[in-house]
Amino acid sequence: MSKLTKNQKLAATKIEPGKAYTLAEAATLLKEITFTKFDASADIDVRLGVDPRKADQNIRGVVSLPNGTGKTVRVLVLCTPDKEAEAKEAGADYVGLEEYIDKIKSGWTDVDVIITQPQNMGKIGPLGRILGPRGLMPNPKSGTVTPDVAKAVKEVKQGKIDFKVDKKGIVHTSIGKVSFTPDQIRENAQAFINTLIKLKPATAKGTYIKSIYLSSTMSKGIKIDTKSIDA
Repeated sequence: MSKLTKNQKLAATKIEPGKAYTLAEAATLLKEITFTKFDASADIDVRLGVDPRKADQNIRGVVSLPNGTGKTVRVLVLCTPDKEAEAKEAGADYVGLEEYIDKIKSGWTDVDVIITQPQNMGKIGPLGRILGPRGLMPNPKSGTVTPDVAKAVKEVKQGKIDFKVDKKGIVHTSIGKVSFTPDQIRENAQAFINTLIKLKPATAKGTYIKSIYLSSTMSKGIKIDTKSIDA
């Protein structure tokens, strides 16, 4: 077993064993236990009382983080020529259709989000085996298949993220950067949790929000007191 570094030992002393913190406390503590030389991501993990094998409990959604993600999001818009100028003006990094479909077929996936129009899905569908495993396949539920590509680009650039529960019933996502203020981290976390609460399936029995942990890229998780969450 590897020995703990000086910073890891210091971080461990700041987290009280067995204690569950409020979001505000955890957001402040997260900055105190992160010692990376780069601007680490602020991550949240929520364990839900759902069975993802059931279609109506396979939670998926989108949320616009009030303080953005802190990341530079590279957006590709696959659209018809009449929408190209709008997409570029909205901030898309790459715009086109056939040429980018060919590039993707050749293995190019150097983007974070792909947005397209409904009428193009017939051409993009076959790319699922390439885009699907990378989480890049456009989907109407995440707002990335839409006639209004310009609006979709602006929302993504301003901090809109999509998320999906995994097979163990956990939703994991980044909600900002450790360089954010504690209030910004708390507000983003709260917005994400509120969205999850709204998505609670009618068929889910028992406790819905089972546990919440806040962490950074290389820090320990900080347990959140679920009773302190404002719905």
